Amino acid sequence: MATEVLMPQMGESIAEGTITKWLVQVGERVERDQPLFEISTDKVDAEIPSPA
Repeated sequence: MATEVLMPQMGESIAEGTITKWLVQVGERVERDQPLFEISTDKVDAEIPSPA
């Protein structure tokens, strides 16, 4: 089942970011809180977990 993933709020002054690396393949089954991708902003780099 597909689940929409939104970019989490990284801070009050951060409006956009770039996905730098996908950590799962298309169609791969993931568990809740499993890292999905890495994101880079002008102030922070972070690993984003699965919401569901």
